[in-house]
This record gives sequence, structure tokens and C-alpha cells, in this order.
Amino acid sequence: MSAEQSQSGGTSPHQKPAGAGRRYQSLLVGLLCLNFGILFFDRNALNFLMPFVQPELALSNTQVGLLASAFSLTWAIAGILVGGISDRLGVRKPILIFVTVLFAACSALSGIAASFVMLFLVRLLMGVAEGGVLPISQSLTVAEVTPERRGFAMGFMQNFGSNLLGSTAASLLLVPFAGAFGWRNAFYLAAIPGLISAALIAWLVREPARSTEKRDASDRLTLRHAFAQRNIMLCVLISVLLVSHLVIGFTFLPLFLIQVRGFSAETMSGLIGILGVSAAIAGFVVPGISDRVGRKPMMILASIAGVILPLGALFFDGSAWTLAVIFFLGWIVVGTFPLFMATIPSEAVDPRYTATALGLIMGVGEGVGGVLSPTIAGAAADQFGLQAPLWIMFGLPLLAGLLSFGLRETAPALARFGATGSATTVR
Repeated sequence: MSAEQSQSGGTSPHQKPAGAGRRYQSLLVGLLCLNFGILFFDRNALNFLMPFVQPELALSNTQVGLLASAFSLTWAIAGILVGGISDRLGVRKPILIFVTVLFAACSALSGIAASFVMLFLVRLLMGVAEGGVLPISQSLTVAEVTPERRGFAMGFMQNFGSNLLGSTAASLLLVPFAGAFGWRNAFYLAAIPGLISAALIAWLVREPARSTEKRDASDRLTLRHAFAQRNIMLCVLISVLLVSHLVIGFTFLPLFLIQVRGFSAETMSGLIGILGVSAAIAGFVVPGISDRVGRKPMMILASIAGVILPLGALFFDGSAWTLAVIFFLGWIVVGTFPLFMATIPSEAVDPRYTATALGLIMGVGEGVGGVLSPTIAGAAADQFGLQAPLWIMFGLPLLAGLLSFGLRETAPALARFGATGSATTVR
């Protein structure tokens, strides 16, 4: 099957999904947003509870880093494999419910961990569970949401809940709870929302209708066919760059702000908190604007805006309040994540292969960005100082913006589609 053939059968990804009313579309996106937010609540729980966990389990800093890398590694692998399995089986909802229950169980298991080895194994399993959630959730969004609202919906689903719940609520709730009742009970608390979310999905979300077109063993999106499509290849490369930018920022900005810039822990916390607010807003505003002006120009502008934050952190000597505004503006680069991880690739492939394409882009980005980039940036910091990770952060979104010039426009408002379903930019 050729790359063009892989896009030909079935419903065009730009046709209006059948039978999906606006009320159900909003309900679906809201539930998936909540579920992904709870996922990040559980994912980040260990980071926020580490000051309690590390001394009790006698963890070294190297072991702390290994726990983060273990999760990212299996998250990346699962994103690719689970997305492919979902496409081959033609089912979304049952898999989403299963992995949601599994990651909630892993959160509870973290609370009974008595050693580094046990916690390491739990994090590996949690990565397996959580890695498949995003590609399946986005493929459900593609199947049910009208193309005119797709960018906004996919951005809101991916970024709003994950940033408000995972970056803000998790810290505000879990840390004081752990201080009062112990970190193990905090992990048990973190598991409860996942079970509730799984029940809501089982009750309110419907399985999209399967394609009636006959499929054989060769009727699938292979890596060769995926990488033969320009937009898929570029989105994979952009994913590596911007996931690295994100992970390096969260890992080294706190250290830089305190040790190099001399800010207090409270000021540092406030500046980092601004990033979650910025990402929550940009995560649906940037894709929403792209529904009207195009995916490509928003990818270029928002990516290049990512250079604002590291330059401000390195050189701005004014008030912390003004620096907070600079951080807010510089972090709108995160608004591109739903575009290159979901919207653009979903508009480049046949709907039957959406989860496979999305899992590939997320998996490679997380595998390289989440696993390798912190180690590389850390080595650079040891060699050249904590300014080095900031200069790496400067280069990554700049490269992503340059790569975005090569994207083919896929926004329904700006592209027309031939009989094969492949996009042709309106000139």
C-alpha cells in the first residue's frame, strides 16, 4: 500500500463526523480534557512529593533522575504501540477505560513502594498505562468533532486540563496533604480521580462507528508510509525539539532562577507557576486561531516565540513581575503541542490510522525529549554552568519554527481536498 493509498479509503479526515451533535462534541472534549488532566495529576505527583519520598527511601539524585527517565521511556513506547493496536482493532473506548484504570492503580501502588526498585517498576508500568491515553483521546476527538472546531477542541483537550490539574492543582493539593497525612496517603488520594474518570467515560462516551470497508493485514500505516509524508516527518522532528524544550525548562529553570539569578524559592515558584497558566491558555487559543488563519503560520509564530523565555531569564534584570510577563509570553510555544502532536497529523492521514500517527509523533518526541534531553542538558550545565540549558532552550524552538516553514497547510478553511483525501494548499 502506498502512502497515497493509505489516505484514500474511508472518510476524509476533513469531512464532518457523522452523528456528532455540538452538545456531545462538547461533552466528549470536556471528559477527555478532564481525563488527561487527571493523568498529568498522577504523572506529576511523584515530582511534587519527592521531597517526602527521597529521604524515606534513601534515594540518590541519580535514582530520582532514573525514575523520571523510566516513566518517559515506557510512555514513549506505549504511545506508539497502543495507538497502533487501537487502529488495528478499530476500538477506542474500551482501551481508554482500561489504561485509565491501570494508571490510577499505579498511583496507588506508588504509595506502597518500599524501595527504589519497586518504585522504578511501578513508574515503568505507569508509563505503559499513560502513554496510550493521548493518541486514543485525540483520535476520538478527530472522529467526533467537526473540522471547523478541530484545532480548538484538540488543543483544549490536550493542554487545558493537563496544565491546570497536573501543573497547578497537583502541587497545591498533594504537598500540603502529604505534610499532614503522609506521602503514601497522598498517592492513594491521587488514584481516586482516575477511577471516577474511567467510570464517567464508560457511562457517557460512545465508541465511534467503525469503517465498513474491508481491511486486510497489509491495510495499515507503516513507518515507511508515515515518514514518506512530509507533515508526519516534520511533526516528528518538531516533537523531538519542543518536548526537549519543555522538559529542559521544567528541569533546569528552577535551579537557574535560584542559583544563578538569586531569586527566593517563593519567587521562583511563582515564576514557574506562570508557565502552567500560560500553557493552559495557549493550549487552546493557538490551535483555535489556527482554525481560521492556518496551522502553518501559527506553528511558525508560536514556536519562535519560545526564544523569549530563555532570553528573558538570561538577560532581563527588571522586576520579577515583568519577568513573569516575559515567562508567560515565552511559554505560549506550548500551544503548538496539540497542533504538531495531534491536529496536523490527524489531517494528514486516513482516520483509520489516526491513533498510529499520533502515537508515533508523541512516542518519538517523548522518547528523545523526555529521556535524553535532560541528561544532555545536565552534562552541559556541569561543563559550562546552568546558563547552558537556557541556551539549548533558545535554539530548540528556533529550529522548530524553521522546520514549520516546510509544513503543508491542512486547516480545512485554507486547504481543498481531492478525491484521494490528500491536502492541496489553496494559493
